[in-house]
Amino acid sequence: MNVLEDFWYGNLDPAEYDANPSKEYKELVRLISRNEEKLLATMTEDQKELFSRYTDCVREHQAMAVCLLFQNSFRLGGRMMLEVMRGGAVNE
Repeated sequence: MNVLEDFWYGNLDPAEYDANPSKEYKELVRLISRNEEKLLATMTEDQKELFSRYTDCVREHQAMAVCLLFQNSFRLGGRMMLEVMRGGAVNE
């Protein structure tokens, strides 16, 4: 694992921060749960199994995508700091 992945997965704890989600975030999570419950109530057992496999894949994809976004954002911040320190543009 590289240092950014270690940081992302909690193996590095540079500082604690307030992780309270916003009101909008909490509402969206509530809506997702409510709609998933309604959808599952209409499904057969085979459909529920397929849906479960689908949501597992989506969650795994989201975790990977967010980790990559975090890494790329951190790199961008580093490049910005290099530019500030050098007083000009940073060549890639």
